[in-house]
Amino acid sequence: MSTPDISVVICVYTEDRWEDILAAVSSVRAQSRPALETLLVVDHNPVLLERLTGEYEETAGVRVLANAGPRGLSAGRNTGIAASHGLVVAFLDDDAVAERDWLRHLAEGYADPRVMAVGGRTVPVWASGRRPAWFPEEFDWVVGCTYKGLPPGRVRVRNVLGGNASFRRTAFAAAGGFATGIGRDGDRRPLGCEETELCIRLTRARPDAVLLIDDRAVIHHRVPAARERFGYFRTRAYAEGLSKALVARSVGAGKGLESERRYTTRVLPVGVLRGLRDAALARPGGAGRAGAIVAGVLTAAGGYAAGSLRARRSGAVFSVVPVAAVEEVPDDEGAAA
Repeated sequence: MSTPDISVVICVYTEDRWEDILAAVSSVRAQSRPALETLLVVDHNPVLLERLTGEYEETAGVRVLANAGPRGLSAGRNTGIAASHGLVVAFLDDDAVAERDWLRHLAEGYADPRVMAVGGRTVPVWASGRRPAWFPEEFDWVVGCTYKGLPPGRVRVRNVLGGNASFRRTAFAAAGGFATGIGRDGDRRPLGCEETELCIRLTRARPDAVLLIDDRAVIHHRVPAARERFGYFRTRAYAEGLSKALVARSVGAGKGLESERRYTTRVLPVGVLRGLRDAALARPGGAGRAGAIVAGVLTAAGGYAAGSLRARRSGAVFSVVPVAAVEEVPDDEGAAA
């Protein structure tokens, strides 16, 4: 069975992650199913752009580009989409490395022509060498990783997670690109949800679209020491609430909070009870995990309330732009076996 060619986009913004960037590119180049190309999109950093251009100028299959839009992750991704040639575009975080079969597992999902997006599993690599005892797995999304509560296997989902995701090129023709003004912007407040908003917009434009997560498509995401602290945990949870308010403003609270309702009413209460049980059994971190879950929910709710109020007063502050798309061709003409 043939599968479509895949372009991999890695958005970068700081020289502080130089070694991480090189490792990310190396992991793509080592895939069991080769990528058609790897695009490094540099977010308004001329020094990094020049340095990466020199690093990869003689490396076949790797291109270095400047973000052609406003500063931020969404515009960088849109730049990569527009410049890519694959029938599928995959995204990898600049501080992550992909396992050898990552692209092979992502590609397998596209055997069904209804599938418009396939994501994978992101595993945290803690700077301290181990998960902080107080840090609940249910909140691993705080550090950009797959969290406890997502179903295992290859399953249908509302949205994929942006640091380990792929989209059929025609998805962008149908729904447009990533919304600017809603996601990450360098080292500023750690907003997110740009992939959630895109996925909901996509399924509205293509009601027959299927979005999948395949937990065999694994990447390992570095978590720096600063993000292992409770202060960052609270900051990220608050920012997630702000972002969710923007998503709800864009696509409505029904779809915008559909998965979150199940998560807060089913997954998190179980996590709190598990933490309290561990505390009663004198297991390390049990009470801390239970407390962190409660604090995380309340902080995210506060961010959502503040974001909703701000959105009502000033309107949405993000925009969706069309992304150039290549005409999709049948798999037997444009696919790699």
